[in-house]
Amino acid sequence: MNVDSVHCPALLVSAPASGQGKTLITAALARRHRNAGRRVRVFKCGPDFLDPMILEQANGAAVYQLDLFMCGEENCRALLHQAAQEADLILVEGVMGLFDGDPSAADLAARFGLPVMAVIDASAMAGSFGALTLGLETYRDDIAVKAVLANRVAGDRHAAMLKDSLRSSIQWLGALPRDAGIALPERHLGIVQAGEISDLEQRIERAASLLPDSALWLPAPVTFPAPNDAPVPRLLDGHRISIARDAAFAFIYPANLDLLQAMGAHISFFSPLTYVELPECDALWLPGGYPELHLETLSSNTGMISAIRRHHNAGKPILAECGGMLYCLEKLDDGRDKAMPMAGIMEGRATMQPRLTALGLQEVAFPQGTLRGHTFHYSLLETTASPHAVATNPNGGHGEAIYRSGSLTASYVHFYFPSNPAAVAAILKP
Repeated sequence: MNVDSVHCPALLVSAPASGQGKTLITAALARRHRNAGRRVRVFKCGPDFLDPMILEQANGAAVYQLDLFMCGEENCRALLHQAAQEADLILVEGVMGLFDGDPSAADLAARFGLPVMAVIDASAMAGSFGALTLGLETYRDDIAVKAVLANRVAGDRHAAMLKDSLRSSIQWLGALPRDAGIALPERHLGIVQAGEISDLEQRIERAASLLPDSALWLPAPVTFPAPNDAPVPRLLDGHRISIARDAAFAFIYPANLDLLQAMGAHISFFSPLTYVELPECDALWLPGGYPELHLETLSSNTGMISAIRRHHNAGKPILAECGGMLYCLEKLDDGRDKAMPMAGIMEGRATMQPRLTALGLQEVAFPQGTLRGHTFHYSLLETTASPHAVATNPNGGHGEAIYRSGSLTASYVHFYFPSNPAAVAAILKP
């Protein structure tokens, strides 16, 4: 065994399907353990921006992604190893159902030996709770479903029926009652951004207080071997990168920020909603978000639009991802009879749709190698621009186009920068 291996209790919080309450339960567990004086590190399985915002609020620390395809096994190993050195407990919120997706949350559990805690919405079941739990336990023999917690339970009698239905020695962690005061509001991309939920702190604290003491059970420590660390090349040494970050543009992986700084970049932040000038910078990053919810404010901020156009006309690099790309278009339509001019540095327009238009992991071939990420959007793009490259989906689904317009690189893909630092550096400092 590697002498640098470290040991720490860890739990993958998963469920039989989406919508069971994984995020709320993970947030409540993190808060309850933190309130008890434990140091907790929280991760999110799979590509996601919204759930980590809630989890960060609950635990007071940045939440990183773990995904065997997008991040890669070695990056996941490094993140878990680092967390285990400084935590008393690691919590990993799963993605979708335990066995859904490729790679799935179960694949992550198997790869790193993470015991699984199942969260089941038991609001409309009794004896079937036991059957469902048994199925989760026995479906794969390379993972260990060690515990179960019932969510949205009607009362003590209901909880007793659920517990009695269990047919194995799985750890019963108790039940969380139905309570409108802890529900998390949602919109088309998922849970509403943490900053938009005015009473989020009270909801998290209440959910934590409603957890039974039995939910604070800790599994045996997991061994996390040291990764094969390689130094990050300082490909952006002294390069000034300004990043849009506000209510309209908030989809930013913390690992991306870490990498930019490790490569030597000086980063700053600005708000396209409120700033009228850009910070002094050599490159811009316009990440994803909800520009469609802020059409009038973005369109009327002509000072910022002029600053972005000057930056583009000067040949300075811009990376625009998903919502950031929509902001660069000539026009954006919210799908409800309101269309507004945007920055106009990329030809075309986009219209919001009532249903999801694309979802999936993505991989793009650049001269420096492949850069990975994911796509998740409700808009349709209309443009006559020809793609500079087209991504591939490892599961055979839709691959997104990558566009170049002068110094602008734009796509629906949300890139995970650590998957290829050299490709990121080439985009931001050609």
